[in-house]
Amino acid sequence: MDIMDIAALSTSMSRQKNMSDLGIAILGKTLDSAKQIAAGEVAMLDEMPRAALETSVNPAVGSNIDVSV
Repeated sequence: MDIMDIAALSTSMSRQKNMSDLGIAILGKTLDSAKQIAAGEVAMLDEMPRAALETSVNPAVGSNIDVSV
């Protein structure tokens, strides 16, 4: 094995590790952002009245009652 081949291999492995570390860091930031968005959506749903939630899912069910005497 040539010394230049070893140096090139070392450089290549170092670049690959740096790119892998960068990808992991970006994925971590993306996960943090997704967690914040999900927490905001859960908080928004908790503040909404239950009747409004049901009507938004099934608008034709349960909002009117027909009574005949």
